[in-house]
Amino acid sequence: MSIFKEKLDEEYLTIGEAKEILEGIEAERAAADDRELRYELARAIQHVNRFATLDPAESEELVTDLRELEKVNEETGYKLANLLPEDRAEVRSVYAQQRYSLSTEEIDDILDVIAKYV
Repeated sequence: MSIFKEKLDEEYLTIGEAKEILEGIEAERAAADDRELRYELARAIQHVNRFATLDPAESEELVTDLRELEKVNEETGYKLANLLPEDRAEVRSVYAQQRYSLSTEEIDDILDVIAKYV
């Protein structure tokens, strides 16, 4: 017997997409004149407002461009799009958990794609 609920679905989001979703929830609650936002929801809204630099369309385009590179899978593409690393060390830290390491050229390719959007 488990106290956890069953995971029905999983979907990766960029911070821009999360911001759009949370703005909708916040607007619904304001229109319904609901009570105060829960602490977790208020913190999530504060987080996305602070860190969302790309709009949802741009961030999805960035993920698509990153996925075209050889060593970027879906999860890593979204992670890179959310973090927007600025140098090689930051890209290496994203790949620290992987079973392989990237060459300098591969890291530079990732940084070049990200630089187009930032």
